[in-house]
Amino acid sequence: MASVPSLAATVHQRLADALSAALPEAGAADPLLRRSDRADFQANGMLALAKKLKGNPRELAAKVVESLPAGELIADIEVSGPGFLNITVSDEAIVKTLAARAADARLGVPYAESPGTTVVDYAQPNVAKEMHVGHLRSAVIGDAVVRILEFAGEKVVRRHHIGDWGTQFGMLIQYLLEHPHELDHKGDEDDKDVAASGEEAMSNLNRLYKAARALFDSDEAFKERSRRRVVDLQAGDAETIALWRRFVDESKIYFYSVFDKLDMDIRDPDVVGESGYNDMLAETCRLLEESGVAVRSEGALCVFFDDVKGPDGNPVPLIVQKSDGGFGYAATDLSAIRDRVQNLQADSLVYVVDARQSLHFKMVFETARRIGWLNEKTHAYQLAFGTVLGKDGKPFKTREGETVRLVDLLDEAIERATAVVREKSEKLSLSEEEIAERGAQVGIGAVKYADLSTSAARDYKFDLDQMVSLNGDTSVYLQYAYARIQSILRRAGEGQKPLAHPELPLAPAERALGLHLDQFAEILREVAAGYEPHKLAAYLYQLASFLTTFYDKCPVLKAEGGPAQVENRLFLCDLTARTLHQGMDLLGIRTPERL
Repeated sequence: MASVPSLAATVHQRLADALSAALPEAGAADPLLRRSDRADFQANGMLALAKKLKGNPRELAAKVVESLPAGELIADIEVSGPGFLNITVSDEAIVKTLAARAADARLGVPYAESPGTTVVDYAQPNVAKEMHVGHLRSAVIGDAVVRILEFAGEKVVRRHHIGDWGTQFGMLIQYLLEHPHELDHKGDEDDKDVAASGEEAMSNLNRLYKAARALFDSDEAFKERSRRRVVDLQAGDAETIALWRRFVDESKIYFYSVFDKLDMDIRDPDVVGESGYNDMLAETCRLLEESGVAVRSEGALCVFFDDVKGPDGNPVPLIVQKSDGGFGYAATDLSAIRDRVQNLQADSLVYVVDARQSLHFKMVFETARRIGWLNEKTHAYQLAFGTVLGKDGKPFKTREGETVRLVDLLDEAIERATAVVREKSEKLSLSEEEIAERGAQVGIGAVKYADLSTSAARDYKFDLDQMVSLNGDTSVYLQYAYARIQSILRRAGEGQKPLAHPELPLAPAERALGLHLDQFAEILREVAAGYEPHKLAAYLYQLASFLTTFYDKCPVLKAEGGPAQVENRLFLCDLTARTLHQGMDLLGIRTPERL
């Protein structure tokens, strides 16, 4: 089905046509239409037009009003102030537009006019290390951006750039070669907390990492052997590579278990770590040096920037290759850009990365532009995110000052949400299995929504009490709004169907809900263009709020206007539920039917 133009788009076009008819000397003028508190819409274009034509803005506005054709779209139009047009659309136009949206599986949302290929780099854990609260935002924001872009029709390539290369692996591998009995040691057999195979794998790796690190820091001879082992790893030594591969595979089991708990779909082909670009590093350096983009400085291969200087005022370079021949992160990141642009044919590269790495990516992107890997047609963008804070406004830590394990945080959210669901489930007679399932959906949804309802660039406080609250701007509020509608539809049964009746007048709460529903496509276009899922979250919260007012003011199953009004209000409920479901799904959040 073709996309359904919004009321704003239809009114805008009608005004533009009236402008051309009434004031042909103005050419193609923009009426500058926007939503308004004084009416449904306000057009502000007359002020600029009056200056251009040297006329009175109110008189020009009156001419435009006279040129508007009579019809079902506009119920009232008023000239106010210095030529503003306050426009109220008809109830009939609202319901007809919504009915057209309801007839479309995509709710009238069009595909992007010129979709391209976007690589989204997100959820970047490190091999042999536990995921902590710092990994949460990249995963949650990145997953939402992927979903939103795909819904818009973009071809999206997921990339999880895991840390699977470097000095720490020489240390780990050397330790295991010298302590082979440690490889399959599972720790305390009485430890009942390590239940899932993913967590067990990481518990074992984490223990090995700590033991290897302790030896590395205390034994110079072992440190030297570990560094030589890194050379063996880079050279592809079979025994070394086999152990490295085992570390990576066991870590993936753990990663996937955490992502599964986050209700995220991570596929093996999407995981391309630092090692995936190892064979490209030397050529990347050669190309940069031969082009003159990078130069040798004290033996290292560097890129310099006029606007990047240290505290001493001297230039701070991007080091692509170290003086000892080793490659820095920049070499890997630049090789990844080469691969994504040249092999994956990407038009856009989106990096969902901590804001503290902004300077690094600014220099990497500028380097790629200088050599031509990025240009006017191919863009790179860092979707920088802020820090997760505790209730005290400081970076989120345990009471002992340690970084919070991500799996512990998620488990606590599920536990809190399950208690809320259990308390509210008595009337629904939910089974223990259903309570557990909904508890997970509400708990994970609460964590995701708290993140996604905040602009990515801002820090936010992690407050589980607030996150699982039924009141306020929370996912639980939205989930209950959806479940409430499903309850109404179930009670309506087969005898009363959602059916649009454009001929019926709308109450103020119905109008407000309908006009907000009509903005869904426009919001999604804006969200996709700016990689801003928080705007979708804000739209959905407002939608649930309009629904709450509608529910309080307008009886549905006992509507005062009889069967037709019941059907019309059921229609508004049903379209609201579908919009909530689709919007929440784009944020990666479940909407339980019964809650």
